[in-house]
Amino acid sequence: MSQTSLPNYLSVADELKTAGIAVTPAEMHGLLIGMLSGGLAKDSEAWQALLFDYTNDGMGWPMTCLALAEQILKVARQELTDDNFELSILLPIDSDIVSYSGALSEWVSHFVSGLGLIDAQINKASEQTKEALQDLLEIAKLEVDPEDDLEEQAVLLEQVLEHVKVCALTVHAELGAKPAKPQPKTVH
Repeated sequence: MSQTSLPNYLSVADELKTAGIAVTPAEMHGLLIGMLSGGLAKDSEAWQALLFDYTNDGMGWPMTCLALAEQILKVARQELTDDNFELSILLPIDSDIVSYSGALSEWVSHFVSGLGLIDAQINKASEQTKEALQDLLEIAKLEVDPEDDLEEQAVLLEQVLEHVKVCALTVHAELGAKPAKPQPKTVH
């Protein structure tokens, strides 16, 4: 289990809005997880330039927003390299189901964008990974109809969320940067 946790969605949203950064916390988190899952090296700082280019026309972020992004990235790196196969997704858990599903859709869309930003070798991926990506592309189109049974949709949405996590972990398992293995000591 990770020692650091994701910050509160609404706090991050307020910081980003105050700074004039036109990205939601879900979009930012999806983008970062996508970059990591596409092969961004664990200690690489390239994510900052990619994030700035994608979200703010190449302009840097205020330190408060950058610190939040770094915290989110740290949690993501821990979870993706852990053997627990768990993944947290930054979503507005206290919002209504329509907003929640919209944020999940944004997260998925930006996860896929993150793969593209890092130039993940999707065309060389296994069929299982390509299928996971296809599922994510379909989930990105997700919409909840406020006229339908919201309780039933909430249950289905939780199942979709779990499937998103499995798909993201599947992509990362194949395309993500692998931790360096320690070199065995040579005895002379």
